[in-house]
Amino acid sequence: MIQIDDTLVSLDVIERYFLCDLSKCKGECCVKGDSGAPLEDSELAKLQKVLPIIWDDLSPKAQEVIHKQGVAYIDEEGDTVTSIVNGKDCVFTCYGEDGMCMCAIEKAYREGRVSFYKPLSCHLYPIRVTRYPAFTAVNYHRWKICKAAEVLGRKEGVKVYRFLREPLIRSFGEEWYDELDRTAQAYLQQKESGEI
Repeated sequence: MIQIDDTLVSLDVIERYFLCDLSKCKGECCVKGDSGAPLEDSELAKLQKVLPIIWDDLSPKAQEVIHKQGVAYIDEEGDTVTSIVNGKDCVFTCYGEDGMCMCAIEKAYREGRVSFYKPLSCHLYPIRVTRYPAFTAVNYHRWKICKAAEVLGRKEGVKVYRFLREPLIRSFGEEWYDELDRTAQAYLQQKESGEI
């Protein structure tokens, strides 16, 4: 673990490689799993605000789920998460002509239709952030559907924390990220030289 302020960063975030390979996974992280994407309290209002703008990008089944239970629900662990369709697809999932899964919110953001990028937990993935009373844990979540991302990351030499620079800054700030980068580089140099 590396400590920066009140955060504990797993060494996996620094040591492991990762670079999304959408041509291989087709965005499966939006449609696999047993619950929706974790949401911060402040994000519920943002999702409600973008909903009318992205409504036509959502599937009829997603629209039906949103009509019945809203954009989010409380999962078995007591967390607020995005609503899901048929026990898997996030309601904000949409598909391209090539079968590629994408986030309707991110798509609208890239097209300049909304100012909200997407939920922070989605932007940060495969990093999962857990807030405890005394500290915040920043961990790398390994999942078999992301194997292609690990392979591509290793091939291109991109570490998890470097791939997720933008969402880490969004979550913790630029100063925090700069400290993480300095600490990670020093740690990796020491490890390479056999000092640790």
